[in-house]
Amino acid sequence: MSINALQAIKQDTLSEHVFQQIKEDIITGVIPQGQKIGEAGLAKSYDISRGPLREALHKLESINLVDRRPHSGSRVITLDFAMMQDVYQMREAMEGFATRLACIAMSQSDIDNLYRLLEKHESSIKQSEGKRYLQQEGSLDFHYYIFSKCQNQWLIDYLNNKLYQVLRMCRHRSSQMPFRVEPALHDHYAIVDAINNRDPELAEILMRRHISGAWKIVKNLLDKEKIEE
Repeated sequence: MSINALQAIKQDTLSEHVFQQIKEDIITGVIPQGQKIGEAGLAKSYDISRGPLREALHKLESINLVDRRPHSGSRVITLDFAMMQDVYQMREAMEGFATRLACIAMSQSDIDNLYRLLEKHESSIKQSEGKRYLQQEGSLDFHYYIFSKCQNQWLIDYLNNKLYQVLRMCRHRSSQMPFRVEPALHDHYAIVDAINNRDPELAEILMRRHISGAWKIVKNLLDKEKIEE
C-alpha cells in the first residue's frame, strides 16, 4: 500500500473520530445550540488538523446538526419551536409506519431481543433512581431498533440519515424529565407487546400515540420557558 493511501486511511479515521466526538457534544449540549462553528477553535479544542475537521463538519451538515448558510458560515442548529414541531410530526408519521412494517417483518428472535433491550433500559432507569431514561445510539436505542427492522430501506435511510440525530438531540432533554421516565418505558413495553402479538395496526397506533404524547410534553415545556423569558 502506498504512503498516500495510508495517509488517506489515517485522515478518514481521524475524521470519523472527531465527527463522533463533535456529534455527541452537540447532542448533549456541550456545544450549545446556535453556536457559530469556527474551524480554528474546533481544531484546537479537538486537537485535529483542518482537513479531517472539515470532513467531519460536512458529515454533521449531512445529518442536519450543523447548518451552513452563504455569507454567514456554519452554526449548530437551534431547536426552536417550529423545528421541533416539524421533527415530531415527521417522527409520528414515519416511525408509526415503520413500526407497522416491523411488526410484520421482525423474527421472533428480533422481538425477544427487543424485550431484552427494554429489560436493560429498566435496569438503567432503576440505577438512576427513576430520574433518567437515557439510551445509547443505534441498536441499543428502542426507536432505532424498531425502524431498522422495518425492511423498507428508503424509510430506514431517511430516518437514520435525516432525522435520527436531530431527534436524539430533542430527546436528550425530555429523557431527563423524571415524570416522563416511567410512562415512556410503559409505552415501549406496550408497543413490543403489540408487535409480539403480530398486530401491526395496534403497534402503529401505540407508536404514534407515544410520540405524540412526547411532543405534548416538550411543547408544554417550551411554552413555559417562553412565558418565563
